[in-house]
This record gives sequence, structure tokens and C-alpha cells, in this order.
Amino acid sequence: MSDSIDIKVRGYHLDIYGHVNNARYLEFLEEARWSFFEHHNTVEVFAELKLAFVLVNININYRRPGFPDDVLHITTRVESIGNKSCKVSQKITLSGTDEIICDAIITFALMDMKTNKAMVIEGDVREKLSNMLS
Repeated sequence: MSDSIDIKVRGYHLDIYGHVNNARYLEFLEEARWSFFEHHNTVEVFAELKLAFVLVNININYRRPGFPDDVLHITTRVESIGNKSCKVSQKITLSGTDEIICDAIITFALMDMKTNKAMVIEGDVREKLSNMLS
């Protein structure tokens, strides 16, 4: 199951070369992940359980620069669920095309906010995430 959002490239997203700064893509991807998890009511459920997904690894491939007024289409999906981590894949394309701007695999660890330690993904949390698998 995937979810997507669109973000229009603005002037403040650009670097001195006139295209989207590489660090901005991380922000775009984060905005899309928040939207994805909100859409699936995950943020509220995890907050109630005092759990958090903490980003522990990100692998990003920059394929083509984004330019002012481009509309970037960002797709997010859960790829796999491990014992204590979850992998999410994301892809940014130029809206209305198949042209890939960048793609990324993000790994999260499940953290108990009371102990600040990684914990096993099990029970209702595993079921919730399993329902979001692509």
C-alpha cells in the first residue's frame, strides 16, 4: 500500500547552482513519510503506545536535479518489517512523468520512548505495519 504527495519546488529550495539542494530532498522525503503515517493513523497509535520510529539509516540515489516550479510527486511505501526495524521505500518523480528525480530506502528502528531503547516489533504494532506493506 503506497501513498503520495506533491511538492512544488520554490526558490528557497535551491542551491547556488539553481537546482534543489541535496539536503532539501531529505526534507521532502520526511514530509511525505509524515503524510503517509498520518494517513494510516500510525502517528496517533504510536504516540498512545509511547513508541517512536527512529530513522537509523537512509540510502538515497540522486538521479536528476529538480528546478524551480517543478512539481515533485513523492510516493512512500513500507517495504519490509524486521524484528526491530522497518524499511520504507520512497521515490520522487517529476509530476505527470515517469522521470525519477531520486529514490531512497529508509530504515527505522522501533523505540520505546520510556526507555529510549529499541524494541521488538510485535503484536498490534506489527499488525498495523503489516497492513501497510506494499
